Amino acid sequence: MKPVALLFLTLFNSILGLSVLFPILGPLARELGLSEVQVGLFSTGYALMQFILSAYWGRRSEVVGRKPILLLGIVGFAASFFLFAFFAWLGYQKALSGGALFVALLLTRLLGGAFSSATLPTAQAYLADITPREQRTQNFAILGAAFGLGIIFGPAIGAGLAHFGLLTPVLFSASLALLNALFVWRVLPESRKQGAGSQTPPRLSWADPRVLPLLWVGLSINLASIAMEQTVAFLYQDRLSLSPAQTAQAVGLALVAFGVVGVLVQGVWVRAVNWPPRKLLGLGMPLLLLGYLGLVVAHSFVSLTASLVLLGVGSMTGPGLTAALSLAVSDDEQGAVAGLSSAAQALGRMLGPLAGTSLYGLSPAYPYVFSALLIGLAMVFFFSRPKLASGR
Repeated sequence: MKPVALLFLTLFNSILGLSVLFPILGPLARELGLSEVQVGLFSTGYALMQFILSAYWGRRSEVVGRKPILLLGIVGFAASFFLFAFFAWLGYQKALSGGALFVALLLTRLLGGAFSSATLPTAQAYLADITPREQRTQNFAILGAAFGLGIIFGPAIGAGLAHFGLLTPVLFSASLALLNALFVWRVLPESRKQGAGSQTPPRLSWADPRVLPLLWVGLSINLASIAMEQTVAFLYQDRLSLSPAQTAQAVGLALVAFGVVGVLVQGVWVRAVNWPPRKLLGLGMPLLLLGYLGLVVAHSFVSLTASLVLLGVGSMTGPGLTAALSLAVSDDEQGAVAGLSSAAQALGRMLGPLAGTSLYGLSPAYPYVFSALLIGLAMVFFFSRPKLASGR
């Protein structure tokens, strides 16, 4: 099997393990007596560690190689989820409650963020190592396809496993991560040639004019997306008057539709048309805007899910942005730029849950108004710079 296919499987397994939890985190938190804002803080803390450490792991992979850093990230992810399940179980048993339960669960999320922050930037740098520059846009769509497939199967598996208890999907995620680590250790080859690493890899600056505008656009897109993801289960439950188990099933089905569209757009359509990054961003952002506006006004399962499908079509912005950042720097800076890209995404994941859940407490529509405004501002910024992301 080719390294590209092996990397695809590695990322798919990682996203699958994470997305299994999407439909159950909201209901699980409510059963443990935690608030929506506390759920948001779990994701904020997780993303904070990713924001702090992503750039470090990207640079570190240029010194010790991509494979060791990938392994470290996946094993750390598994350990953090086993601990999360353990403390949540103590919460069910009433051995932990209130502030003590919240702090224990938060610490596991901080641990998970610290180690999992190694996975995505290293995978992006790995793909850049094995892909000629003229094929970057096409091959970076593989990353998006892996994410999409994980989102297709993960929520469906999570919703199904929720019938055996809301902790079952958490244990499944941790176990899958251990199997993924075994796969990487035994099968995935190292992408860096022996002796290619440097003891002092390039330290790409956030303020570098080659990447700063793209990082701003990426931050806006991710902040909008995470504000939606952290509240969409609450939105389905409240607007459709569902029980916790029904919520897990409905959100799982909706995210399957979202994921199918994302896979077809990124894994098939983006690779087929081979558009330059700017064209993908120029079409994808208006579609994202329409999707978020749809969530503002939707009050049925069909209309809510149709809005998520529009967001899935707009996911073409993902490979467009990743390829644009990779093409903006030299081949010796791929780990560094991947780290900055992941850190910008992590900043969105850090601010998005807190913003989304806080706004949701004021009105169920407010998180999606916020997301639509962010995308609108990003579009104004992007279209006012004709040369941004224009490389192939």
